[in-house]
Parts: sequence; C-alpha cells; structure tokens
Amino acid sequence: MPGREKQVRMKRITLSAVALLFLQFVAAQQTVDTISSVYDFDYPITVTATAARAETPVTFVNLTRKDLAARNLGQDAPYLLKWTPSVVVNSDAGTGVGYTGIWIRGSDPTRTNVTINGIPYNDSESQGVYWVNLPDFSSSADMVQIQRGVGTSTNGAGAFGATINFTTTSEDAEPGLEIDGGVGSFGTRRGVVQYRGRTEDGLRVSARYSKIHSDGYVDRARADLDGYYASIGKEVGSALLSFVAFGGHEVTYQSWNGVTQDEIDTYGRTYNSVGTEKEGEPYDNEVDNYRQNHYQLHYNDRLNDRYDLTISGHYTRGLGYFEQYKADESLSDYGIAAAVAESDLIRRRWLDNHFYGTVYSLRYRHAGWDVTLGGSANEYLGDHYGEVIWARNAGDSEIRDRYYANDATKRDFSNYLRANYTLAEGLSAYLDGQIRHVAYEFLGPDENFNELEQRAAHTFFNPKAGLVYQPARGTRLYGSFGVAQREPNRNDFVDNPAATRPVPEKLYNTEIGYNRTTGRANYGVNVYHMAYQDQLVLTGALNDVGEYIRTNVPESYRLGLELQGGVQLADYFTLGGNLTLSRNRVGRFTEILDDYDANFEYLGQVEVVREDTPLAFSPNVTGAVELGYDRTIREHGLSAALQTKYVGDRYVDNSGAAESKLDGYYYTDLRLGYTLQERYRITFMLRNLTGQLYSSNGWGYRYQLDGAPTTLMGMYPQAGRNFMLSFGVTL
Repeated sequence: MPGREKQVRMKRITLSAVALLFLQFVAAQQTVDTISSVYDFDYPITVTATAARAETPVTFVNLTRKDLAARNLGQDAPYLLKWTPSVVVNSDAGTGVGYTGIWIRGSDPTRTNVTINGIPYNDSESQGVYWVNLPDFSSSADMVQIQRGVGTSTNGAGAFGATINFTTTSEDAEPGLEIDGGVGSFGTRRGVVQYRGRTEDGLRVSARYSKIHSDGYVDRARADLDGYYASIGKEVGSALLSFVAFGGHEVTYQSWNGVTQDEIDTYGRTYNSVGTEKEGEPYDNEVDNYRQNHYQLHYNDRLNDRYDLTISGHYTRGLGYFEQYKADESLSDYGIAAAVAESDLIRRRWLDNHFYGTVYSLRYRHAGWDVTLGGSANEYLGDHYGEVIWARNAGDSEIRDRYYANDATKRDFSNYLRANYTLAEGLSAYLDGQIRHVAYEFLGPDENFNELEQRAAHTFFNPKAGLVYQPARGTRLYGSFGVAQREPNRNDFVDNPAATRPVPEKLYNTEIGYNRTTGRANYGVNVYHMAYQDQLVLTGALNDVGEYIRTNVPESYRLGLELQGGVQLADYFTLGGNLTLSRNRVGRFTEILDDYDANFEYLGQVEVVREDTPLAFSPNVTGAVELGYDRTIREHGLSAALQTKYVGDRYVDNSGAAESKLDGYYYTDLRLGYTLQERYRITFMLRNLTGQLYSSNGWGYRYQLDGAPTTLMGMYPQAGRNFMLSFGVTL
C-alpha cells in the first residue's frame, strides 16, 4: 500500500478514536482530634436538607473545613477528595490544575450528583461536572459530604452512583483576613485573599479572590484561573437571610486528546497533539475560554421547635468557547462557498447558557418523627453555536459567520418526602420517595446541518427505604435499598432520531454497613450492590451519519466491600486508611468494530458478542493509607502526613480485551506543615514522592484489522515527582 494512502487510513483511525474520546469525555477529628475525618463517619451536617445524618441509612463520609485546608494548595476539588474510599481522580494536564475529574466506585463524573448549598451544579445537558469553572472553590467550603451509592433524594440530575454536597454557609466560621501564596513545579503559582467577619448585630460577610497559574505537566497544557466567592447574611429573628455569589474564569490550553503509546515512544509522555494540525509550530491559542457566575439567595427559618423552613433561589450564567485550528477542512461543512474545496481555518464553538430556579425544604421533628418535604424547580437555556474566525480561503464568508446553531431548553421538577421514625431506642426506620420530571427541547440544525426539532420528557419515581440501629454512642448499623433513574444526556438525544433514541437508565442499590467509634479509634465496613438496567455505554455503534453513539445494555452491576478506619497510635501519631474490593461487570452486549483489511481499506463494521466483561474505568481494588503527625509546642505547630494511594487495573472500554487495559498504579504524597501563633503557616507538599510514571485515565478505539480485533488506546500521563510550597498569614 502506498505510504500516503496508509497515512490517510491511519489518520482516519486516529480521528475516529479522538471522536470516540470526545464522547467519552463529554461522555481524612478526633474521636481524638487528630484522626482525619476522611476516616470518620458521623460528623453532622445540617446546612442542606439533602445531606445525610447518623440516622440516615446511607454510606457517607464528611470532610470539614480543617480537613480541606490542610490539603488545599490550589488543586481542583477532586484532588482534595481523592483519599476518601472508592475514589479515583484524573487531570488532563497531569497536575490537578485545569480539567479534572472524579470517579466514585467506578461511576464516571456524569453519574455523580454535585450540589452547592443544596443547589444543583451538574451541567443540565451533558450531566458532567466541570471543576475548572470554579477555581479554588474548596477554599470557601466549610463542609463536604460524599454519599456513595444512590444516597438521599437530591436536587438536579439524579445521583447514579454518588453525591457530593458542598456547603459554604457555616454559622461558626472564624473571622479574620487570610492571605496565602504558593509556588511549585511546572510554573505553578497561587495567590488567595480571603476575609470572614461578623458584626454584633448579626451581619455576616465572607469574600475570597484566588488566582492560579500552571504551565502543566503535559506540553502547552497551561491554565490561567481566576476564582471568587462572596456572601453576606443577616439574622432576622429566628431566620437567616443570605446572598452568595461565586464563580470563575478559566483559560486553559486544551490537552483533551491524551497520548498513544506510539506517540510516547516517539515524542515522550508529555506530548500533546492538540494544536498540531497547524504546519510548523503548534497553534498557540488552542484554548478553552469560559466564564461562569453563580448567584444564590437563601432563606432559613426555624419557625418553632418543630418546623424548619428553607427556600433558595439561584441563577447561573455561563459563556465561553473552545478554539481550534483545523487543517484541510471541507468548506462546504461550514456553509462557505469558495473556489477551492478545502482550507485551513480557525473555529470557535460556543456555549451561552442560563440556569435558574428554586429549591425548598420544610422539616418537621416531633414525637419520634423527623420528616422533610422538599423539592426543586429549575430551567436551563443553552445556546450552542460555532463561528469561523479565520480561514486561509474565506470564500464568501465573513468573520464570525455561524456554521451551526442549536438552542436547547431543559426543565427539571422534583419533589421528595423523606421520613425517619424512631421505632425503639436506638432503632429508626427511613422512607424516602422522590418524583422527578424532566422535559428537554432542542431545536435548530446540528453541526452537520441536519434540522432538529425534537422534544423528550421523562417522569421518574425513586423510592428508598432502610433501617438504622445505634445501640450505643459511637456504634451504627444500617441497611438500605434505593432506586435511581437517569435520563440520557444531550449527545444521546442529538445523535439519535426519536425512533432509535436510548431509554433512561435505572439503578437498584443495596447498602449494608457497620461503623464503630471508640476513644482512640474508629472503623467501618460496608457492602454494596448496584444493579443497573439499561446502562448507557459506548459499544462502537454508529448512527446514520457516522457518529459514535451510546447504547443501552440490559444488565450490569457493581458488587463491593468497603473498609475504612483510623487509630491514634500515640499522643501525636495517627494511622488511617481505606480499602475497596469490588467486582464490576457487564452481563452481555454486542460490541461493534470498524473493520479494515490488511491494507487498511475500510470494509464496514462487524459485531462481536461479549459476555461477563469488566465495566469500563472500574478498578477491582482501590485503597489509601495515611500516617499522620500533629503536635503543638507552645506557639509552634508541627504537622506531617505520609499518604499512599493505590488504584488497580482498569479498562478503557467494556470489551475486557488485554490491549484495552490501563495498568494499576500507586503514588505517595508527603505533606509538612508549620504554624506559628496560629497566625503564620508554611506548608510543603511533595507529590508522587517515588516518581511513579502512571496514567490515571484513557480512551480506546476498538477496530478489527485483517480479522484481528485490536485497540488504539490513548492515555493521560500524570506528573512524576513534583512539589508545592505555600505561605500564609491570618490577620
């Protein structure tokens, strides 16, 4: 086969893989005060109605402001949560700054419900969570609760594996002005100014501004991030009225493509193919540029000794684009008439969106009953469009002519009734029922100029029930069963006509757990079973215009055992850790492979029936261990933590093929801290102490070459040994 033709065939395989990747992407208090609450089970959260408490039979862990502050040197929120059970994190740039993601029990980020003060944060259409849009948000968080499994009824997109609740409206935050700065590897710089105050008449004020820059471990994967937070609250009688505003602006050079093994062998593991379509030097402005602002108004009132009322309104504004240099593009695909058929061009793909609504809850407590009636009503307006801002051969086009436009509206209404009833001393029953209705409309041509005029609506009933037995203080035994349902995402709707549109996913979740806290230790064990019906996965199937689509698989499941604990070894030393052992399988599905002959001639597609294969991105083993030291001598505080994380083998698809396997890995972080008079602080973090070379995420393109199934796999290499040094003062 001629060399040029072979290059074209390989380019087709690579482009197909990148398209598939895009779909996949877009698809540690003291029982004694030194044991990190990563290993504690029952720190109360009362700020939001959707949070779990000791009497709630779900699996959860809480992180306090103190826990977060010890780890927070500017990385995104997932990297502060990575030491909790069953968690895996990834960074496209390899540093934890920029685009990051979190997997809990193998469930991808689109299946994790995230709320901030009870307000939904997941993107309404993709259902994803883009932490990069909230730089350094953890600096303003007073508490984070992670619920694993279905959890309690929540607001927004259904929790399909986990829930993360952030709260920022603590009543007991210490007042003062904090200034922090830091420098680290890969040109990383961070500056934070934060103020909290409270007046005698009950007025509360909080404000923060953060600026972070990193050049990234991956070539050109720089990030320039600005984040802010502001709140003001006033006590009026028994009520608290508070206004909260936060957001950020991110400009990140794209590193979404990952790197193949061939590219690593040729260019090294930091190679970034983004921007290389331009001849000569890579295009210097292949960036993602997005700004997002959130506004929340909260009214909390203790009406009397039996009733508490919370009503919140919210509005989110998002606007931004990602820019791409594209070589040899067909001008007809952009609606450009020109004397030549192809041209290099630069395009921007925009998202202009609004999200607003209300959240409420009414809580009643009396005579053994603890009942909450709550819900939300939200609407999302999304405007998707693309512009050509430059073309070598512009033809009849004008700058910023739009080559596609697609508006979307999504409405989400939900109500739930949750009750705890004390059956006997230490024994309580739990019932939770939610009705959720979603309606989605999307109009206008898509990127291929196909007119879309579709509407879809789904109504779900999600029941949950369980028992909690607490025979003595510090002992908790619980069991629960819950159901969650989730609608398909934007791509599932846009890429499929109504007749072949996938159906919603359903999850049946059983949790059984035991927690025990003593004077010097705590430990717990939890068994979970998550049975999926019609889970949506990529199988290699194409729609009528050649785009990869997700399809429903009838049955799949996760079965696991989670262990966690912490112990005070001596006056100043603690040891804690967690371990998850699980089995994650797809029962039966049909894999569809692009078929090529020995000369890379495309022959069509072939089907391969797979049975009992591993669920993608689901390690059978994860674990973490931490050895801590914390001592104060007069005005001097010394702390240290040695932490190790292990993640087992995973697969980038559901085939279970050996060539689709991401190797397991481990890394160790060392953190040293010094404080003086509780005002001045220095923190040094040495990450990946032993310099492990590993990849925390990947993608796969499955095809058949000359009758032999194979995988083109991309990986996201993470940084080797690197450091961050931070200085801070409280005034």
